[in-house]
Amino acid sequence: QIEACRRTIKRGLKKIGNLWIKLFTNTQVTKKAIASRMGKGKGNVAYWISPIKKGQILFEISGINYDKALYILNKSKSKLPVKTKIIKVIY
Repeated sequence: QIEACRRTIKRGLKKIGNLWIKLFTNTQVTKKAIASRMGKGKGNVAYWISPIKKGQILFEISGINYDKALYILNKSKSKLPVKTKIIKVIY
């Protein structure tokens, strides 16, 4: 899901803006084979996850105007299974 959002954002940015992904998939989920018997250790890594907390920033965009960034982020937030909110920060 993170990769789907990244691809949507990068496609919208083209070569103009910058994208920072502020979360990192650092927790692995293991799974044993279905036909294996009990015991004999832990299974192989099936996939990686990243727990998301409320209020956590997922993506940052810079280098383009606000209207285009809003359009791109609205397209990409439909790919996530959580409620998202777009915030605007000016330095």
